[in-house]
Amino acid sequence: MIRFDRRLLAHFDWALLLLLLMICGMALFNLYSASYPPHAYGIPPYLKQLYFFLIGFSLVLFLLAFDYQELHFWNYFFYGFVICLLVAILIIGRTAGGAQRWINLGLFNLQPSELAKLMLVISLASYYSRKEVTDGYTIRQLVVPIVLTAVPFLLIMLQPDLGTALMLGFIFVSMTVFVKLRFSSYAILGGSAIGAVFFAWEKLLKPYQKQRVQTFLDPEKDPMGHGYQIMQSKIAVGSGGKFGKGYLEGTQGHLHFLPERHTDFAFAVWGEEWGFFGSLFFLGMYFFMLFWALYTSMFARDRFGMLLSFGVVMLIFGQAVINLLMILGFLPVVGIPLPLVSYGGSSLLTTMMGLGILLNVRMRRFQTGQAAEL
Repeated sequence: MIRFDRRLLAHFDWALLLLLLMICGMALFNLYSASYPPHAYGIPPYLKQLYFFLIGFSLVLFLLAFDYQELHFWNYFFYGFVICLLVAILIIGRTAGGAQRWINLGLFNLQPSELAKLMLVISLASYYSRKEVTDGYTIRQLVVPIVLTAVPFLLIMLQPDLGTALMLGFIFVSMTVFVKLRFSSYAILGGSAIGAVFFAWEKLLKPYQKQRVQTFLDPEKDPMGHGYQIMQSKIAVGSGGKFGKGYLEGTQGHLHFLPERHTDFAFAVWGEEWGFFGSLFFLGMYFFMLFWALYTSMFARDRFGMLLSFGVVMLIFGQAVINLLMILGFLPVVGIPLPLVSYGGSSLLTTMMGLGILLNVRMRRFQTGQAAEL
């Protein structure tokens, strides 16, 4: 007999769901403008994104049906599955733009590196909740988390996908600092990170990746080449003024001056059409959703739920900040999307799954025993 605990609905975070729906709605309107006028052939990006939103909400409902504690068990299978996908990419992956990052599933192209971000959050949360220490983690105790991070990091670097690989590093650092380290661990990890930056610049980064960094430092040096994206993005955002040019009236986007306007530079379209105050409203709603989600972690019923919530928030927050700073010219162009806003099925579904886990943690914060039987 299937039983339903009514307390689950009583503790459901309707505010977070409402914020999510509002942001998804604004993102779809923006994507319509970014892909306007539509091509005479193929499904327009905004319609594809709508389909992915519906699939994403279905995944949220699916995740809510299970207690998040079960992720302790399924974590190992999920990690192994994603690693196998990352290995398969290097063998059978579809190549585009000089990178081999996608697996063609027929209906859409799956980017396993997006799943790797959520996989790492779950894996680190599971490890740190099982191996809790009171006086701070030593380097020896961090060997397992470092290996868990290094394996997908190296596989993603081989694609190559520097932006996503760096996001894995950001997730590791944010979650590891959150659980507390000993001072010696901070010193060793900090020194290792500095050394890794110099080594990567000399031995690992490809010429075009170095060029992105150099373009970031001086975009005017090559305004019609590598600096074109940054220059046009800054022009689009700046030309919006206080109140913007109006919906569907942005010239930089609709006259095709702005590259990748429906993916990595989607927010530049919003900034041009809605201006400073419109952008302030959008970002206010967006980051209020993240702060509200972070509030969720404070009331999780256990350490695992707290770490899961914090990790998911850092996953979305890190990508959002990097994407926005990239659009404004404060960071190099590294191909990191703005979650929920940039077009991309894999990124959207991964973000929705993460938010589904957040809602799950919030909904079950009152439970102290076994998971509710659904």
